[in-house]
Amino acid sequence: MCGIAGSFAFDGATMPPSPDEIVAMLARIGHRGPDEAGTYRDSRCTLGMVRLSILDLASGQQPMATPSQRYWCVFNGEIYNYIELRAELQAKHGMRFATDSDTEVLLRAWEAWGVACLPRLNGAFAFAIYDRETGRLILARDRFGKRPLFWTKAAGRVVFSSEIKGFLGCPDVSLTPDPAQIATILGCWTPAPGQTGWAGIETLPAGGWMEIATTGSLRSGRYATLDFAARESFASMADAAAAVRDALVQAVTIRMRSDVPVGLYLSGGLDSSIIAAILSTLPSHGAVSSYSIGFEDESLDETPFQALASQRFGTRHTTLQATHADICAAFPQAVYHAEIPIFRTAFVPMFLLSERVQRDGIKTILSGEGADEVFLGYDLFRETMLRQAWAGLDVETRKARVARLNPYLKHFANAPGMIGLYDQFATERLPGLFSHEIRYQNGNLSLRLLADRALAGQALQPLIASTQSDDGFAALSAVEKAQWLEFNTLLSGYLLSSQGERMGMAHGVENRCPFLDFNVVGMAGSVNLKHDDGWTEKAVLKAAFPELPDEIRGRHKHPYRAADSKSFVQERPDYLELVLSAQELGRSGVIDARFAERLVNKVMTTPAEGISVAENQAFVSLLSFQMLHAQYVCGLGLPAVSETDLRARLRVQVDERLAA
Repeated sequence: MCGIAGSFAFDGATMPPSPDEIVAMLARIGHRGPDEAGTYRDSRCTLGMVRLSILDLASGQQPMATPSQRYWCVFNGEIYNYIELRAELQAKHGMRFATDSDTEVLLRAWEAWGVACLPRLNGAFAFAIYDRETGRLILARDRFGKRPLFWTKAAGRVVFSSEIKGFLGCPDVSLTPDPAQIATILGCWTPAPGQTGWAGIETLPAGGWMEIATTGSLRSGRYATLDFAARESFASMADAAAAVRDALVQAVTIRMRSDVPVGLYLSGGLDSSIIAAILSTLPSHGAVSSYSIGFEDESLDETPFQALASQRFGTRHTTLQATHADICAAFPQAVYHAEIPIFRTAFVPMFLLSERVQRDGIKTILSGEGADEVFLGYDLFRETMLRQAWAGLDVETRKARVARLNPYLKHFANAPGMIGLYDQFATERLPGLFSHEIRYQNGNLSLRLLADRALAGQALQPLIASTQSDDGFAALSAVEKAQWLEFNTLLSGYLLSSQGERMGMAHGVENRCPFLDFNVVGMAGSVNLKHDDGWTEKAVLKAAFPELPDEIRGRHKHPYRAADSKSFVQERPDYLELVLSAQELGRSGVIDARFAERLVNKVMTTPAEGISVAENQAFVSLLSFQMLHAQYVCGLGLPAVSETDLRARLRVQVDERLAA
């Protein structure tokens, strides 16, 4: 796991940037790779990386080249099946390897198969490969977007970075919020596919690649798209459960490949407990260190279930208590690493937890992220089935089924009170977004924060356009469309990135997600809704792992949440001036200062129980946007960055201009 950055100049452009620029970019993402760094430069291309050493600690340095030195690579992430790929390359192509690293396997796989190597990679990655012979740069990203890669055009070249903050080291790139993209983020809670929230900055799509030629032309493609189709059929639930168990055991086992200790985020829910159960059957790894978060608010706290899972499966467990004061104190740093406006504070405790993991010397952590999207764990999926069948149900059946949804939400306790809402949303209003229309209603209040109200009406259009550009979307079932939207919005745009990858890598901790192994995702398509009616949450997973404690198997889905506006109201941190001052609210030109003032005043003067979910989301979105603008645009409150420290970590420095 690393951070990468670089640039590629087109014909007729000025000379590539000096080594100082790539060092400046790497210094700003140095937290991703605290162990060492490296750079490559020729007359057209610069490549740089900061390394978090996990595999082949002694000889896995980057940038790395093929023996002919035709291909040079900087690589962020892990190829979990690198051992199998290396054996195939040795057997079929007679290749010999100088290291035990997955980076070298990736390079040689590209040398042997080109773009055709990408579907063979089972991993979480983003990389850049420079072909010196043809003068082309290739960028690629894993199929579910677990690792980030951003790029932009500037001054006759393409510049890329693992994080937005890397561009702060490039004088040719300016960071300005894109109001239309901010509207989408406020309305959808996350960026639409391809968006970043920043003008002119794009993200390479999940499962995508791009080839950049010296002429400046870009050629791109997708080697993997979401596919929920059944690949196998099973005669019984028992057979389906056995197949799912085998796929997950293999996914966890392959993610334990590491030359450093691997830990576990143990939430106390079904998914991470399944990973703990699997790890307990792998004695060669010994007891695993597990970590979790506890909260002051009992309604948010899951520590009893975390302790139960740890005791049952023999992990060495650590619980971090995240108080309101802790959340407020860490909020500015966490927002800086998140890089987009955030609608809730749950990412901040994850920032604090990764800091604790790093202090314990753990560089790699397993997580249950993705299980709900893959195995239909969210009540959103059951709600979609209910709304789709709504017209054909009698009143009593409607009430009974509504009552089974979202029991952790107070407003669902009175099922008859929800009938009117579902009456309104029983048919599709927004093309392709049927499953998520009620959710996006909560974004309407946040959209009132926009100074340009016309943008609010267009906020969902980029997401609608992305569904229409996907050739297979129209043929999906309603539940599969809900899955597609979850994968392409909240999962990739928030859970895997702002709350997951970015919070871990802020402290040099790599997240690995067994439920997002493509074999597991493929297996889920063969079992979901095949042996149950969809109302028993993750029925196949529960059948696959009967050794889980009954208290955990029987729990209804309890989403991970943290206190939102309540923390800021209680602690009153100094940076609240960003939303209390009319001058600050008007600084970006994006925010309607008058509406924002009214919202903030209500939040600050009303008891927490009087603040709605939509108001909480709008307040946190506003505060995080204001914080980002102060940091990235105004340069206020940025963390100290030492280019001297980065230079001290340089282990590879290649300048092909000198060789020429």
